[in-house]
Amino acid sequence: MRRNTLPTILLLSTLAMTAFSGCAELSTLFRRTPPAPPPSAPEAPPSAPEAPPSAPEAPPPAPEAPPPAIPLREPAAKPPAIPLREPAAKPPATSVADQQFAEGMTALQEGGFERALELFSGAWQEKPGHAGVAREFDNAVLGLKKNGDAAYAKGLWGEAGKRWMGALRFITHPAANSRGYPFTQSELRKKVDNLTTALAEKALKEYRRGEITAAITDWKTILSYDPKNEEAARSLQTATKQLETLKKMPPGK
Repeated sequence: MRRNTLPTILLLSTLAMTAFSGCAELSTLFRRTPPAPPPSAPEAPPSAPEAPPSAPEAPPPAPEAPPPAIPLREPAAKPPAIPLREPAAKPPATSVADQQFAEGMTALQEGGFERALELFSGAWQEKPGHAGVAREFDNAVLGLKKNGDAAYAKGLWGEAGKRWMGALRFITHPAANSRGYPFTQSELRKKVDNLTTALAEKALKEYRRGEITAAITDWKTILSYDPKNEEAARSLQTATKQLETLKKMPPGK
């Protein structure tokens, strides 16, 4: 047993010494050579600048709600038809006779008696027996004769003669009721004749005195209301020629 144990102990001692030497070498090696630093991780490339945060997208609009269904209504009953009325009859147009009568009344109210009588005569011709003309005609004749009297009183011979002659012209009209006048046709005719005689005598006296211009004026006055007076027309013509001859003569003769 001792023989077998000794070589074993020697072998174990040898191994132990060898291991111890190896450990010492390793320890010396580790003290002489510093350990290499561990490899550093590769640097990361610079990152791109962060984009600014974008505005949050608006949420999509909600779908429109469908319009509420309109309940169907029954068609309204048609209003009852209104019966058509016949167009109102247009007022009758004013007749020519009525229009002339209306204008005559306006002239009568303004004192234009002779003009009123002319319009009344036209209305009567369009409509014989016109009630308005029959009512107003005599008033116009009386007013015209009265105006002649007033003009004669003022010495307006020509105006007096015109109005008297006018009254004479209408006094025999069918619309005139001359029986109710305060004068007769012959009396009015005599007034005109007397005026004409007085003017003619005055003109002849003036002519003989050489007042030819004054005489011409009087004969023209007679012809203004009685243009058919032949005697006044001849006298006027003679006096006018003589006046022209006198104007051509040299002065002093």
